[in-house]
Amino acid sequence: MTSTTPTAQPTQPAQSAAPAKKAVVRTVWTLRVLLALFFALASALPKLLALPAATTVFDAIGVGDWFMYLTGAVELAGAIGLLLPRWAGPAATALIAFLLCAFVTQLTAMHGENAGTPFLFMVPLAVIAWHCRTETVRLLRR
Repeated sequence: MTSTTPTAQPTQPAQSAAPAKKAVVRTVWTLRVLLALFFALASALPKLLALPAATTVFDAIGVGDWFMYLTGAVELAGAIGLLLPRWAGPAATALIAFLLCAFVTQLTAMHGENAGTPFLFMVPLAVIAWHCRTETVRLLRR
């Protein structure tokens, strides 16, 4: 008497999970690179070089040049952090907090002009922070 045992066949969701996971990883890496380029080149660099567009804004806020340079340095550090696998989650989280401060500043000192702009960047940063959450927890436990 022979008995046949059915062999386990991979199910359809298991087969499509690997390509979907790769697509998510690629998407998050693309977001990280694009946001790093934005924060480094379009946001930090004008502040660190004291370009007129940046100095005008900080003069309107009334905090002085030192705060402009500090802001540029924080943005540059966040941009670099987004590109480092271990630091991407904490960098994204810190940049979200930074953008919340920018939102409050735009509401108060800039009379609400462009106040919604920080939220456009917070959404992809939140995606990065969520995707990197396990590495962030591992880093914080050290």
